[in-house]
Amino acid sequence: QVQLVESGGGLVQAGGSLRLSCAASGRTFRSYAMGWFRQAPGKEREFVAAISWSGGITDYAEFVKGRFTISRDNAKNTVYLQMNSLKPEDTGVYYCAAAGTIATLAQAGSWGQGTQVTVSS
Repeated sequence: QVQLVESGGGLVQAGGSLRLSCAASGRTFRSYAMGWFRQAPGKEREFVAAISWSGGITDYAEFVKGRFTISRDNAKNTVYLQMNSLKPEDTGVYYCAAAGTIATLAQAGSWGQGTQVTVSS
């Protein structure tokens, strides 16, 4: 398994931007599909965005399309989530995950510890 560490969360006003990073350990990072999920207080964890091992395929939840962009740098073993036009409902703990394919990310065995994103109105 790969170890994941998220960073970049914080407090931002509505309409602002944040960039989350997820650093992975291990030489096999480039073989994993990567994804971002989030969990708001009292709610289930939900899918946000995913990217294939090559970066050639991306997928987004409807509620972030046009605002968030997922990318990866395999040379740096890092995946990013650029979040623009943030809304208060984007508040939550953001987790990154690694899996063999995008389709299996929700059941991924590798998760980070999460980074808190708080968007004030």
